[in-house]
This record gives sequence, C-alpha cells and structure tokens, in this order.
Amino acid sequence: MTATDRSIELINAAAQAAADRLAHDIIAYDVSDVLSITDAFLLASAPNDRQVKSIVDEIEERLQKELGAKPVRREGDRDARWILLDYVDVVIHVQHSEERVFYALERLWKDCPEIPLPEDAVKTRGKAEEYARLTGSTEGEQS
Repeated sequence: MTATDRSIELINAAAQAAADRLAHDIIAYDVSDVLSITDAFLLASAPNDRQVKSIVDEIEERLQKELGAKPVRREGDRDARWILLDYVDVVIHVQHSEERVFYALERLWKDCPEIPLPEDAVKTRGKAEEYARLTGSTEGEQS
C-alpha cells in the first residue's frame, strides 16, 4: 500500500507552507505500509518556539484555505517545542531544533520511503542559520 493522492497533496501543501515560514530540515515519509492509522508523516524544524508556532499556524491556515482540511487534533501548543497536527491521513510534526535532534524521528522511519517534496521545501534543509541571521534569533531562544 502507498500513500493516497490526497495524502501526498496534503504533505506537499504543508511542506510548502512550512518552507514559506523558513522551516528547515523538511522531510516526509510514506508510512502507510507500517502504520494503519495514517499514510504519511511530515517533519520540520525551527530554531525557536515562536517560529515553531508560526510554521504550524501557516500550515493549518494553508491546508484549510487551499484544501479544506482541518486537523482532528493539535497537540503541544503550550510549550511550542513540538507541535503535532493530526489530519488523519497525514501527521505533521514541527519541532524545535533541539527536540528534533533529541528524538530523531527520522531514525524511526528511515526504512519507509521518502515522499518527494516541492523543490522550495527541499531547499530549506539546513537553513536554520539563515533564519537566525535574518531575525536575529538564537538557537536557544524562548518565547
């Protein structure tokens, strides 16, 4: 089994929204063969809590506006270190860079096929330094 066209559409729109908010290390996995509860995961990072929230808000707004999709669950808002958006078909994880390194979700899903993402989203891999330079923020900044 592979991720549905709808799942791929949601992943691509979410990845582009995350990239537009300068998320970095954006990657998506087709987990449909190993999980029965969802088709795909999208992972993205940000160097500070405010940017994590901004990325999540942009993803949620874009998926609602462009695709009519609303998450059935949103978790992690309070600390904004790791926010999860559950759209049933796809699950989106936006993590503070430190959580991303610590939990290393890529290690868990490395055997699953990677979903090709829009070129703009892929270009953001490793762009945390650029965001910090543009905004004057630092890696450990708290909101």
